[in-house]
Amino acid sequence: MHKTEFVEKVAKKAKMPKASTAKVIDAALEVTAKSLKRNEPVVLTGFGKFEARRRKARRARHPQTGRPLKIPAKKVPAFKAGKALKDAVAKR
Repeated sequence: MHKTEFVEKVAKKAKMPKASTAKVIDAALEVTAKSLKRNEPVVLTGFGKFEARRRKARRARHPQTGRPLKIPAKKVPAFKAGKALKDAVAKR
């Protein structure tokens, strides 16, 4: 599902105009990204937890040349699903 379809479904479920719903979703995504940038996890009880994790530096090989590469450490976003979301997905 792409963002436009997501906005339509949320707007219909919340009985809100699509434009307002899109603004709310954009704001929520922006707040989430800024929180993760500050290393503050975003916990939505029952849904899941968004957090920033550190990846260690590592060595790898270039697939075409076989030369060794150094991949630097970096911060990456991660998501861990909550129990309610896991249960909802597992139901048939």
